Amino acid sequence: MVQAAFVKVAEVGELSPGHMKAVEVGEDQVLLANVGGTIYACSNACTHAFAPLSEGDLYGELVECPSHGSVFDVTTGEVIDAPAQENLPVFEVRIDGRDILVGPATT
Repeated sequence: MVQAAFVKVAEVGELSPGHMKAVEVGEDQVLLANVGGTIYACSNACTHAFAPLSEGDLYGELVECPSHGSVFDVTTGEVIDAPAQENLPVFEVRIDGRDILVGPATT
C-alpha cells in the first residue's frame, strides 16, 4: 500500500481561529482556514471564476469569493450560495507537533 505524501505548508501559530492563508501543495493552490481551532484545507480557486478565495471573507466555516460572492463551506467544499455550482476539492490535513501538513485532495 502506497502512503499519500503529506507536505508541511505552515505552522499552527501562523493561523489563528477565524483566519485563512493561501499555500501551494505541488501544483495545487490551497486555502487553509482555521475554524474554531481546527484547520481545514480546500482549493483556493473559486469554481465559478477562479478568483482566489483567500482574498475573500471567512464567516465561521463559510468563505465568500471576492469576485462574485459565491459562498463555500471550507469544511466540506460544498457550494452554499451561487453563482458557483461546482464544489471545491478538499484536502486532508494533519497536525504534527506545530506543523500543518496537507495531503492529497479527498474530493
